[in-house]
Amino acid sequence: MPMAAHPPRVATAADLARIAQFNRTETPFPDNVTLQALIEAQLDRHSDRTAVICDHDSVLGVPSLTYAQLNGKVNQLAHVLRAAGVGPGHIVALLVERSFAMIVGILGILKAGGAYLPISPDNPPDRIAYLLKDGGVTVLLVQNKTADRIAFRGRIINLDHPDVYRASTANPAIVNTPRDLAYVIYTSGSTGKPKGVMIEHRSLVNRLHWMQHAYPIDHRDVILQKTPYYFDVSVWELFWWALQGATLCFLVPGGERNPLAIVETIDTHHVSVMHFVPSMLNVFLEYLDGKPAGVVNRLASVRRVFASGEALTPSHVRKFNDIWGSKTGTRLTNLYGPTEATVDVSYFDCPPHNDFDIIPIGRPIHNITLSIIRDGRSMAIGEPGELCIAGIGLARGYLNNAALTDEKFTDNPANPGERVYRTGDIARWLPDGNIEYLGREDHQVKIRGLRIELGEIENTIREYPGISDCVAVVKQYSDTIILIVAYVVCKSDLEMEGLKHFLKQHLPDYMIPNRFERIDAIPVTPSGKADRKALPEPLMRVGR
Repeated sequence: MPMAAHPPRVATAADLARIAQFNRTETPFPDNVTLQALIEAQLDRHSDRTAVICDHDSVLGVPSLTYAQLNGKVNQLAHVLRAAGVGPGHIVALLVERSFAMIVGILGILKAGGAYLPISPDNPPDRIAYLLKDGGVTVLLVQNKTADRIAFRGRIINLDHPDVYRASTANPAIVNTPRDLAYVIYTSGSTGKPKGVMIEHRSLVNRLHWMQHAYPIDHRDVILQKTPYYFDVSVWELFWWALQGATLCFLVPGGERNPLAIVETIDTHHVSVMHFVPSMLNVFLEYLDGKPAGVVNRLASVRRVFASGEALTPSHVRKFNDIWGSKTGTRLTNLYGPTEATVDVSYFDCPPHNDFDIIPIGRPIHNITLSIIRDGRSMAIGEPGELCIAGIGLARGYLNNAALTDEKFTDNPANPGERVYRTGDIARWLPDGNIEYLGREDHQVKIRGLRIELGEIENTIREYPGISDCVAVVKQYSDTIILIVAYVVCKSDLEMEGLKHFLKQHLPDYMIPNRFERIDAIPVTPSGKADRKALPEPLMRVGR
């Protein structure tokens, strides 16, 4: 939604006082310890309880691990990593599927003192190589299934190999501080290369501490791990349970796209908390709609569903209430936040009734403040502007990209001395202290929760011989049909199949356009910018 053309209404003294009240989020949290120290205490305390369930993992030959069994394997790996030189500031990459190896690898890296960098095994080799090089990775953790995905000159440790688990099971000494890196997650970049977001322990601990305060879990809860680990929502799935003595249940790889697999896993393992990207929630609800009541009743163990990754619409919530929530008492919560601010910065508990017009992104979480800025000034309540984030959750910045860090993490023009992250999202304060999301101000989009810079797609396509220009857009035809369309200016004899093959070598599958349209020239606005609104409607053919 573009900002209105009328002069913006700047915040008055009364507005600023109310906004300050909305942002009163200062809350004590364990800011003097690292994440692994907090997890370690629980691993020792709940030694005999079931920690993780992964009944599709055949490597260990068991469907679950207790806290003691998990801690032993994690410690053995941590000692191996320490011997390989891993410590504070070292980034260790993982190229693994959803499995016991994944959680052992992540926790082992943290216990060794390093930061983990998750990489999708489905990425093209060129992209994997770029992430490893840009991350300065010297140690790579793999599995049998992924060991041959990339030629790597550093140290490769196969987590499926029994030799990894011959070291001491004793807890290694903690060598980190809360200001050390916990993880680096790469997101799509507008320059054509992904950018690594660096998150410190204290930011992650604050995020998890808030979640436990707002939505308490305990040893009776089962968290479903269904989000791909290279997507930042996975972070709370991967760690929250371990801080409370709960259980983590792994969905089979690819199961996040299979409604039946989700239902069966929830029912079998009594999952109580889970996450959906809104578009996938819609797919799941459509699957449930019209099914016998017994199918929905299989989901009765789920107390709460969190939704994030893209806009949650009123239609999503009404459908959830009608099909699922009203039948089982399950509640839906909308979360909002960029990777650059440690997963989520605001929350809104969706009403269980259908008497609403909008679904806000909510209020700020603990130790986070939100500002609506336009032309360097705070906007009045109800006036659109760019959403800016300040507080403990802000990332250290982008790895090896000081210029972009300085561009996106800036001094708050409306509150000098305060460091903020400029989201590029347009939003406004509502009178009740919630924030309404209105859209993007640039050409970054989210599809099924995965953040995509259209500029990265465009720049990659422009590298293909015979193409002189390109514009990529997103076309949404329904809640579930969201397509990337690439308009290319090219030679008339250009073979699109060759272009598609080229893109598969350089981009992950979710960033490859669904449709390609040849055009003579990119239409432009009077200011010379690409005029996306003037592009022709695509022909209805699938491009992949």
